[in-house]
Amino acid sequence: MLLTILVLDSVGAGELPDAEQFGDAGSHTLNHTLKAAPAALPNLAALGLAQVPTIETGPDTIPAVPAQGAYGRMREVSPGKDTSTGHWEFMGVQLQYPFQIFPDGFPPAVMDQFDAATGKGHLCNRPYSGTDVIRDFGPEHLTTGAPIVYTSGDSVFQIAAHEDVVPLDTLYAWCQAARDILQGEYAVARVIARPFRGEFPFERANEHRKDFSLVPPPTVLDAIKATGQAVVGIGKIPDIYAHRGFTEEIHTDDNADGIAKTLARMQQAAQDGTSGLIFTNLVDFDSKYGHRRDPAGYSACLAQLDAALPDLLAAVPEGGALIITSDHGNDPTWHGSDHTREHGLLLMHRAGWAGVNLGERATFADLGASVAEALGADWTGPGESFWTRPS
Repeated sequence: MLLTILVLDSVGAGELPDAEQFGDAGSHTLNHTLKAAPAALPNLAALGLAQVPTIETGPDTIPAVPAQGAYGRMREVSPGKDTSTGHWEFMGVQLQYPFQIFPDGFPPAVMDQFDAATGKGHLCNRPYSGTDVIRDFGPEHLTTGAPIVYTSGDSVFQIAAHEDVVPLDTLYAWCQAARDILQGEYAVARVIARPFRGEFPFERANEHRKDFSLVPPPTVLDAIKATGQAVVGIGKIPDIYAHRGFTEEIHTDDNADGIAKTLARMQQAAQDGTSGLIFTNLVDFDSKYGHRRDPAGYSACLAQLDAALPDLLAAVPEGGALIITSDHGNDPTWHGSDHTREHGLLLMHRAGWAGVNLGERATFADLGASVAEALGADWTGPGESFWTRPS
């Protein structure tokens, strides 16, 4: 049996009941994006997107057609709206407390150790847009060589450096040093390497981004790996789980590359009879268009996926499934530049499951529970499987 999960990073399906506590009441990434910049998504609509609660249909965007697959939404119960929180809950880790954030920047107890580790000092150290921070601090960085440190509304310590000034291996070593420092009371979910290049106002080298995550508790991925089956992480997925629970890791440069490598790995698995999980994150929705508040780019990115969907569906082997989900929202029409607290999308292609309503799942962990059941993994953590067809 082969399952493939595609995480459409930040493609939220409408506000969660507690969205007001996060300042996100009224947010809806899918609806607002397509209203601001219409794009035709006929294949996603036919898979089941047109039937997902609150999704607005229209002839130029999501045609109101019957579902050829299963559909629903998932609630996130963990307190947060970031990548790590959502992905960890997917695989059965529900957080009781949110990851630490630093809205005023990181304290001297952190930065003094970091400066000692790099020998370079630092620039910025406050919440900032990733595009703006290299524009505003890039020239000084070129002169001093000091790393640009910044954060956001998420639990992240981000280090930006120009590739001509700081070699990637050095930047990654600085990130590992920060990861070692940011533990205990200063623990953040991720330390992120943010290299950039070119001339002012500079360009982010997203293909060389690297995440250094906290190590999660045991997850469904560990349980699947223990069965001897394949667990293939594509894109930033292995980074999010601190590289735990995988038998194979595949780097990607962007969404197009992620889709192509997912398709190729599915086709390879069909040929060699691989059993297990292919788990892919498509990050461009979030990093290139959501945070930059670019509805037109976001819609074009959705259309790119929609065009690739028939090939992905055709690669699903007999008995297997393709599951499409999302980890949070990032409504590009919303205020600020942070994520939005929204339902996760849930679509599934599986033989004989046309028009199946999976309902509104109580937790993202239902995804992991379903994967564990399908692959025969021993999992007793949270989540209720939807792998058995509802009566």
